[in-house]
Amino acid sequence: MIAIIDNSIDPSIYRPVEHWSLYLDAPWRAFAARGGRLPDLSAFSHIILTGSEASILEREPWVEAEAALVRDAVAEGRSVLGSCWGHQLLAYALAGQARVRRAARPEIGWIGLRLDRTSDLLGPAGADAFTFSSHFDEVVDLPPAFEILASTEDCAVEAFHLAGRRVWGLQCHPEIDIPTGLRFLQDLVACGFKGRKELLAALAQTPRDSGLIRRIVRAFLADG
Repeated sequence: MIAIIDNSIDPSIYRPVEHWSLYLDAPWRAFAARGGRLPDLSAFSHIILTGSEASILEREPWVEAEAALVRDAVAEGRSVLGSCWGHQLLAYALAGQARVRRAARPEIGWIGLRLDRTSDLLGPAGADAFTFSSHFDEVVDLPPAFEILASTEDCAVEAFHLAGRRVWGLQCHPEIDIPTGLRFLQDLVACGFKGRKELLAALAQTPRDSGLIRRIVRAFLADG
């Protein structure tokens, strides 16, 4: 059973459970972390940590509760996958607050990933991969146990794998396809979300999506 921990703030704009569940062919249940709902780990083998409009640098009590759950899930050998804010939460929970910071340059829109290491999750090193991204914070300076799978010129840790564990972080949003990404950017502009200049620049891009989500979900759900 898969637990999707929904970290969204405003579901009228961002609906990560809707996005992720489209690609899951196994039973799942969603839990709204900001509302204080977290799963009983004994009922779940796989945990997905979604993105969020929140900043990992401004942590309310619900964030600390989720970080504690993440540490328990990893210690118990659960499979854990974090995307964007969820990726940052993994780094914070497992390696400490010094591993997350404000990004020097936000990555908004469709980006090209540099695959630095061959992995089942993303594919062979050196391959081209494009996906949607929307982040103002980032992960940095991870300990050696965190294997860096992908990077970009502006973000050194686009994806990682925790050695010896079925634990992965993705700074990008592979679950957001092109139509959903365009709608999401438009909604953020309309509601006055931060980074208007970057949002408008992203809307002017030619979208490119390699469809990584299918490979990612297949690797995540495979037997360890």
